[in-house]
Amino acid sequence: MLLAIDCGNTNTLFAVHDGTDWRAQWRTATHSGRTADEYAVWLNQLLQLQGLALKDLKACVISTVVPQSLFNLRNLARRYIGTEPVVVGDPGVDLGVGVNLQRPQDAGADRLVNALGCRVKYPGALIIVDSGTATTFDVVSAEGNFEGGIISPGINLSMQALHQAAARLPRIAIERPPQVLGKDTVGAMQSGVFWGYIDLIDGLVRRLKAELGQEMTVIATGGVASLFEGAAETIDHFDPDVTIRGLLEVWRRNAP
Repeated sequence: MLLAIDCGNTNTLFAVHDGTDWRAQWRTATHSGRTADEYAVWLNQLLQLQGLALKDLKACVISTVVPQSLFNLRNLARRYIGTEPVVVGDPGVDLGVGVNLQRPQDAGADRLVNALGCRVKYPGALIIVDSGTATTFDVVSAEGNFEGGIISPGINLSMQALHQAAARLPRIAIERPPQVLGKDTVGAMQSGVFWGYIDLIDGLVRRLKAELGQEMTVIATGGVASLFEGAAETIDHFDPDVTIRGLLEVWRRNAP
């Protein structure tokens, strides 16, 4: 079985694939100081809930945007799975995605994995909207090349900044308000953040399409993408499995 790990700035995703289907997925808060032993204890307990064990894992693929976490994740694979992991970004690891940037090394591992995960399922030119710590808009050409994108603050980050910077504004849950016009402080904040991000998504997608002059399929993914379903007019597909699909494809391309 394959253990796929996607380490983001806020959460780290662990997923297990049995060669045919995904058996389980779990998320944990990202802490760069968490050791391989701590990961192993936590992971083994969750595997047992699915009738599995660490000894069932035979391979590992890792993508991370947190360099400090990579050492311990590598050690998790080496000590407890008995394998050398395939790591996105390592020399010789083939992603099958061309990078048309001025500095190709600046392309984040998560964005390239998402590009690959979408290319496996969706044909033609793509815009990938990933809502996490940051909200990113990535363009993939019809030929499968990563052409660049846009990075903006994530919705949770914006809400946190608003609460911390203004003494009288409370910390609130992010949800779709019943109307645009807020009738109290909480309603006004929810409307500003929620509808502000809807218009951020729709506005930037429309600008990208106009600038590139072509029809493009728009895929939304990431931890909070489901909030926008039914509200964002420009999104064609909501797909929570983009990243793990990309990691699986990375493994298939680079398996020893």
